Amino acid sequence: MPSSTTSPSCGSRRMRRTRRALPGRRTSSSRGPSEMALRYRLADGTIDRHDVELLIEWLKTDPWLTMGPLTEEFEGRWTRWLGVPHAAFVNSGSSANLLMYYAALCSGRLRNLRVVVPAVSWATTVAPALQLGFEPIMCEADRDTFGLDPAHLEALCKAHDPAAVILVHVLGVPVDLEPIMRLKERYGFLLMEDCCAATGSRYDGRLVGTFGDMSAFSFYFGHHLSTIEGGMVCTGDEALHDILLQIRSHGWPKNLSPEKEALQARKHGVLEFNRRFTFYYPGFNVRSTDLNARIGLSQLARADRVVARRIDNHAAYLSRFAGARGFTCQRNPRATICSISFVALAASLEHRDRIGQALDAHGIETRPLGGGNMSRQPFWVERYGAQPFPVADEIHERSFMLPNHPGLGVDDIDRIADVVLAVPPEP
Repeated sequence: MPSSTTSPSCGSRRMRRTRRALPGRRTSSSRGPSEMALRYRLADGTIDRHDVELLIEWLKTDPWLTMGPLTEEFEGRWTRWLGVPHAAFVNSGSSANLLMYYAALCSGRLRNLRVVVPAVSWATTVAPALQLGFEPIMCEADRDTFGLDPAHLEALCKAHDPAAVILVHVLGVPVDLEPIMRLKERYGFLLMEDCCAATGSRYDGRLVGTFGDMSAFSFYFGHHLSTIEGGMVCTGDEALHDILLQIRSHGWPKNLSPEKEALQARKHGVLEFNRRFTFYYPGFNVRSTDLNARIGLSQLARADRVVARRIDNHAAYLSRFAGARGFTCQRNPRATICSISFVALAASLEHRDRIGQALDAHGIETRPLGGGNMSRQPFWVERYGAQPFPVADEIHERSFMLPNHPGLGVDDIDRIADVVLAVPPEP
């Protein structure tokens, strides 16, 4: 299979990084028997000693700990790194998805409540549609990217005229954005990008998260960047950003500019003494803290290096699996892929089981792809019944994930690939 990345040659970086144990991080000598055997984890912590030292020095200054000036600084630096005008830091990528849906609802721009959701995704990509009273319509997965199938999306647009679409760049592999953007222009839907596993990935040289009306990122443990828990909602639309800032924090206007806050107060006839405690939306509290933002700032300072390592590792996997009998890999020739994990499809469910056994025997962690086919998850089946999505079913039954994180180098990828490729498709 041809490589699906435009990154430099996968042999261009063969350096290995030695991790320094952090306070509280268990070293190999302190792990239990099952952990001793785990040689390669799917995800590894990205918060290192330097991050901790910077955090300690900051804490010694007796700073403001809840959401405050460092949150604004982190948001500003993130927008410059990504190339979007506005961002709102929240407590998780799942909360970022929730706020995208809710901001769309509060904006008054939706002509109906129909939203297209991806068959292959994560629970909290789809769940807000149910929680907020939308009418979700599921879209089949694309055979190459595992994201939205553009042909099926067009059929759904013709049949249902959805007001909104949410897409996922599955495990960091960008969807085929050109046809989707054409459909957005033709049918006028609001587009939300779930980039929670795709920080640093590009489509035609442009970072994902800059295509939709809003985008969501995750800074969970083991993701491209980590704030322990955290997420970011991004947009180029100032009005949507104003809504996001308010619904993030109870529905009040404290994070708006003084001019915008005063305008809202006058519009609604709010008493001067009550202005700071007036709620314009039935909001949430999904704020993060300046402590998490302090970690995010030090993480962002080395984001380019982390992204480059993940890109190289992904390219190395693709090189090893190219032409291998019995395996199918995600691909997008127009993308630079900064994956959170590498995923492949085995020849069959039985083949995947044997691959899993081989990986376990060699201390290599694996699992199925995300939530697999969301239409097979109980929360969906109980509401909408079983639905036929053949490609998503194949991914559900045959997918397995392999480690990709900055603690690995190309030599590690070679060793992991050797174990997988030694398992024949036939028993």
